[in-house]
Amino acid sequence: MAKALFGHVGMSADHRLVDEVATLRRRVADLQQLCLRLQAENDALVAAARVPDDLSHLADSYDDEVREPAFS
Repeated sequence: MAKALFGHVGMSADHRLVDEVATLRRRVADLQQLCLRLQAENDALVAAARVPDDLSHLADSYDDEVREPAFS
């Protein structure tokens, strides 16, 4: 039993597995950075696309009016 345990503990890691884990961690970090960048760009676009309050008020009042059908 001691030899089996020592063999298990003393084994070196598979280099392919270590490389794959490192690659996946880098990819996750890259994707997290991309998400942060896209969120910042989206926030900037939303801020730039804000409709002034006076125009949004006009749109709201138009929706509140009773619309008549085009053809009776």
